[in-house]
Amino acid sequence: MILIGMLDSPYVRRVAIYMKVMGIEFEHRPLSVFSDFDAFTKINPAVKVPTLITDDNQVLIDSTLIIHYLGKYSTHSAAPASSSEAEELRDLHLTGFALAACEKAVQLVYEQRLRPEEKQHQPWVTRVTQQLHGAWQTLENGLREGHPDMLSMAGISIAVAWSFTELMLPDTVNCARYPEVARFRLVAEQRPEFLATPLI
Repeated sequence: MILIGMLDSPYVRRVAIYMKVMGIEFEHRPLSVFSDFDAFTKINPAVKVPTLITDDNQVLIDSTLIIHYLGKYSTHSAAPASSSEAEELRDLHLTGFALAACEKAVQLVYEQRLRPEEKQHQPWVTRVTQQLHGAWQTLENGLREGHPDMLSMAGISIAVAWSFTELMLPDTVNCARYPEVARFRLVAEQRPEFLATPLI
């Protein structure tokens, strides 16, 4: 299989780490949705990352849908499954808020780095920033109650989302405000699957 997209995308990195945890062999093609737009269009006309080309040449997009497919494809086991319905629900809760944090961080990066300053809409920036902090505060509170397995989907999603947010928006979020999230990410990033899939 072929995974397309840059690892500075939290969505691409999320899938790449998951594939390594699952023991799925793949080729990584680090195409950019910006500098490689024309080449990307020939593979996926929507130019969306991550893009996965399966063994039978189907093109899949959206990290959650790709991971759902890979979970059925692989004969390997990921991190230990949740032992109860309550734990499974909690993992889904944490994963959802990690993905929300990714989404809001990406929106802010695009607004602040791609749109000229005079065209930035401050009420929108304020709203998205509030949503970003809401997601991270929810995750901070959740991690204070207990940590998911770092190689579970929740664990991967939280660590990848924080690494991206901290790198791209250092003036918006910081470790002092979300120390439990920062500690979790620091330990997760030392796992071989993370080290083999660097953000930059």
